[in-house]
Amino acid sequence: MLTTIELPQEVVHFELPEAVQSRLQFLLDKQDEGEALTPEELAEAEGLVDLAEFLSYLRLKGRRVQQDT
Repeated sequence: MLTTIELPQEVVHFELPEAVQSRLQFLLDKQDEGEALTPEELAEAEGLVDLAEFLSYLRLKGRRVQQDT
């Protein structure tokens, strides 16, 4: 059975808030500079990356839906 999911048009504009993006960038830069992240920072960074990837997925799906209509 196929299920149709309705996506709001605004989904193509979903992105991390600037403060969250800045925090993620800080953690990634810290790691790139050779500093070890604490277990808490590592978990935070992984969660933020997962969230960013999910939002990217939603944007892509939203664009495809718009193109198909």
